[in-house]
Amino acid sequence: MTKVQSHRELIVWQKAMELAVETYRLPSKFPASENYRLVSQITRAVASVPANIAEGNARGTKKDYANFLAIARGSLMETETLLMLAIRLKYITQEQAEYALNLVTEVSKMLTALRSRLNEGNRE
Repeated sequence: MTKVQSHRELIVWQKAMELAVETYRLPSKFPASENYRLVSQITRAVASVPANIAEGNARGTKKDYANFLAIARGSLMETETLLMLAIRLKYITQEQAEYALNLVTEVSKMLTALRSRLNEGNRE
């Protein structure tokens, strides 16, 4: 595996940042009463995805990195669930959330693949 100089070079981090930006835009359609409830949860969850990727990349061992990627994936699934809840509550439509949900799928696959590569072969 090629060592990257910075987490900013990782496509998975770039896609997670794209997801965060897109997800931050969606709650503008939510009712004001959700500002400190669902909006707060969604933005916290989605922001932690690229943050955990970056933190894991900065760690010294593959084991630590893989652990942070698992945490990032958990936050990603939380984000997906909260977006689907917003759809069911009719705060946003499926069409409005489609791009974000597609990014969730893409980032999830990338996190799983990267974590698998870290866990194979020699373990630190």
